[in-house]
Amino acid sequence: MNKLLAALLTSLFATASFAAAHAGAPMAGASAAKPPMAASSASVKVEKKELKAEAKAEKSVAKADAKVEKKDAKADAKVEKAAVEAKKDKAVAAADAKKDKAVANANAKDAKADAKK
Repeated sequence: MNKLLAALLTSLFATASFAAAHAGAPMAGASAAKPPMAASSASVKVEKKELKAEAKAEKSVAKADAKVEKKDAKADAKVEKAAVEAKKDKAVAAADAKKDKAVANANAKDAKADAKK
């Protein structure tokens, strides 16, 4: 029984090997290795292009962000300058009003003194 089983397994293995070899199954050889390498090379090229495109996009985004930040800083400086100018104008107006009041008081005193004479 064991001999029969061994013969059956051997013939099955031999038939399977023969069929695989002659049915167009890929053999481990030099010609079979080239197409996968070509596909791998193409995928590497695609990945490199994708990485370049991604880097370019990131660079563009960074450049746009820098431009926006620069504009914001410029606008903030402009607003701050306007606030300083307004404060300065208010101080000048207050000083002028104080001076005018002092002059008016002095004129009133002079007029009062002239009226007493």
